[in-house]
Amino acid sequence: MNLVLTNKGTVTCTLQGWPGVSFVGDGNGTQIGQAAVFDRASPHATVTVAPGATATSVLRIVQAGNYSSADCKPTPADGFRVYPPGQKASVFAAKSGLTACASKSVSLLTVSGLK
Repeated sequence: MNLVLTNKGTVTCTLQGWPGVSFVGDGNGTQIGQAAVFDRASPHATVTVAPGATATSVLRIVQAGNYSSADCKPTPADGFRVYPPGQKASVFAAKSGLTACASKSVSLLTVSGLK
């Protein structure tokens, strides 16, 4: 799936690297399981984003059903918490129909560098 970050400000900004992404749930933004692994093989040059423009990253999701219930601890997710590179503030991206693994030993998410 494509993860799209939109510059909603009035000035141009730059981003470089990978967004931080994790499943969240419980209706309150609680992180579920392990955060996304960075695909370090993906290009990650500095991206200049004008007001209203976007930067995109590919988010790969492995199905929780590929793991045993004991290893995964399947848990419904409400969506994703996304941290733009270099930021401490996050945004919430709602997405229904997701199942995360509550276990920290299973990694379901991989994210590419922004372009």
